[in-house]
Amino acid sequence: MLGTLDRYLIRKYLATFFFAVLIFTIISMAIDFSEKVKSFIEKPCTLGEILFDYYTGFVLYMGGLLLPLYVLVAVVFFTSRMAFNAEILSILNAGVSFWRLLRPYLVAGGVVAVLHLSLNHFLIPMANKSRLKFERTYVWTDQEKGKKSYVHLLVGADRKVYVQGYDKNNKTATGMRLEQFKDNRVLSLLEAQQAVWKEKTGRWELNNYTVRTFDGLRETFRRYNTPLDTAINLLPEDFIWYHNQNEEMTSVELKQAIARDRSRGLLTSRNYEIELYRRTADAFTILILTVIGLAVAGRKVRGGMGLHLAIGIGLGAGYILLSKFAVSFAASGSVPILLGMWIPNLVFLAVALWLVGKAQK
Repeated sequence: MLGTLDRYLIRKYLATFFFAVLIFTIISMAIDFSEKVKSFIEKPCTLGEILFDYYTGFVLYMGGLLLPLYVLVAVVFFTSRMAFNAEILSILNAGVSFWRLLRPYLVAGGVVAVLHLSLNHFLIPMANKSRLKFERTYVWTDQEKGKKSYVHLLVGADRKVYVQGYDKNNKTATGMRLEQFKDNRVLSLLEAQQAVWKEKTGRWELNNYTVRTFDGLRETFRRYNTPLDTAINLLPEDFIWYHNQNEEMTSVELKQAIARDRSRGLLTSRNYEIELYRRTADAFTILILTVIGLAVAGRKVRGGMGLHLAIGIGLGAGYILLSKFAVSFAASGSVPILLGMWIPNLVFLAVALWLVGKAQK
């Protein structure tokens, strides 16, 4: 059951948090607009595309990225004001323990953490689809990456495909070779001069292809001139990708991409795994930073709110810096991906426990 004190603190927590989100969102939009206004003017994009396709996704993206920092600033801000007005001291003098005082903070932090989880795993990736499409069309037009020539991919447990060249405009592969093998022995070899992707059927149309089958030392060769529609575990997206395309995938899509890339022996699965684990770890960060915010700002000091905010922002900057290092370590394979994504939380959990031990009781 939530008492009067609990409701009072939860209301202050959430009100200050959403106010911080509003202020920082306006500031981030103003900075982003100043950087991209030239592209908005020069490129043939409409006002509706800027507001709804781009900035709707941008607001959600920035919110999801910096939500833990917003929480820390909000907790430090309103708790410092309460400490300055001797409210925290009065609560403690009334017989309320520090751990009892922490309970409404954790309840409010849990609400924000659940909101962050839903945003990270579903809503933000869906909004990022339109945002990133807008950026790739009108702002960052050179972000395209990939391998379009001499491509080797595993498309099954016993199938391998080789493509000599790929044209993204026509979605056409030239010099395609499909190998079927078992126990390190090639069973069949299909070679096509051209393979065209058919959007309606989701299949490749092979033109001017030959099939070779091997039975020991016996080889059978056949040539076909009629087109063949065939299902291959290969998509046009496998040739072209963007460095931030994991941001526009929901967690379900990320898991599917991880399984697909692992089956093909591609290293891009690490980027998808990092994004998937980061989304969950960031939500738990909110609870840790909530505890740190109360422990730091709950004591009335000579420096007042300014000192508390300086300490809080410094801790937030340290968390972001440590997160970047953790992502780099996980991407390079120096540490397991799951551990790498939780290293900042583990470090700051230790910091939180130490600050709680030093906090005013």
